[in-house]
Amino acid sequence: MVLNMFRREAPEVKASATGRVVAFHGAGRVAWSPRDVVSLTKTGFAANPVGFRSVKLIAEAASALPLVLQDSERRFEVHPVLDLIRRPNAAQGRAELFEGLFGQLLLSGNAYVEAVGDEGVPAELHVLRSDRMNLVPGADGWPVAYEYAVGGRKHRFDMTGGVPPILHIKSFHPQDDHYGLSPMQAAATAIDVHNAASRWSKALLDNAARPSGAIVYRGVDGQGQMSEEQYQRLQDEMLSYHQGASNAGRPMLLEGGLDWKPMGLSPQDMEFQKTKEAAAREIALAFGVPPMLLGLPGDATYSNYQEANRAFYRLTVLPLVLKVTAALSEWLSLYAGEMVHLKPDLDQVPALAAERESQWKRISDADFLTNAEKRHLLGLPKLAEDA
Repeated sequence: MVLNMFRREAPEVKASATGRVVAFHGAGRVAWSPRDVVSLTKTGFAANPVGFRSVKLIAEAASALPLVLQDSERRFEVHPVLDLIRRPNAAQGRAELFEGLFGQLLLSGNAYVEAVGDEGVPAELHVLRSDRMNLVPGADGWPVAYEYAVGGRKHRFDMTGGVPPILHIKSFHPQDDHYGLSPMQAAATAIDVHNAASRWSKALLDNAARPSGAIVYRGVDGQGQMSEEQYQRLQDEMLSYHQGASNAGRPMLLEGGLDWKPMGLSPQDMEFQKTKEAAAREIALAFGVPPMLLGLPGDATYSNYQEANRAFYRLTVLPLVLKVTAALSEWLSLYAGEMVHLKPDLDQVPALAAERESQWKRISDADFLTNAEKRHLLGLPKLAEDA
């Protein structure tokens, strides 16, 4: 079974370079950080602990879920697709591959998987970096190719003949036909606020956590003007003896005519810590991670950690895994020549054990259901005698 979109003939000429749709659009305001994938990854993941932990928490939890493979009649213990998933390539195992796949989807809104092999089930699977991939649309809008660029070199994946070599999984984007919208972009403003608050806190520590002030000069003759030499000397002494963490608490020696006037608000009055915590909760909200799981104070949405963890799996991890495994199943079925379903085994997820136990009991106690109907409701394949 091959989708019609992959049977379309490629146009005689390449699509215009201007026809490519850009994944992210800048806000056009110089006060905010850039919104492209590379910049967002640097500021929101590599340089922000809340964004880093949110992505890692989701990607690691999703990649750790046990997977099962089945068709309408049986659950497979041995299958070429299962072997491929267990060892997708020589450098990665299942968990590493899926962690990279989920991470790319969370950071950019797009994930690309490459199939390597000539015939049948692919010999290897590789997750490609989304910031290096460009979609080439055809005249009808469907992708005719993907171009993967590293440095000055490009590799083109043709999507018009046979089973596609690239699987593109994307998040919903209301304003883009070809690329997905990432949680990182939705949280970009909160990330900027959180990073700015962190830099402010660092600056306060470097200056002994004291607010800025002014040195007022009044000469003996009532003049308020210092000579250039006096002004430069005062500046040098301030830089050398009264700034930086090593000079914290050092008393200031003021000569005649100089007076210190504190100005500005203290960190407590400005409530930077509360602003930072609010921004952190907004970042967690964009990713669907309960703030309680990140150790953020001031959140009482869930009564306890166990309830928050269950909500995290039910509302964030499982929808993401089901979306990805459904796309993988459809794609790998084209290679395998048979329809198979790859999905998470919910009965082996500790966070969902209580509700799964309740569901099993409720269905097993339903006397008006046949065994085949009960198995269907539990997501199990048919037994041989029921086929």
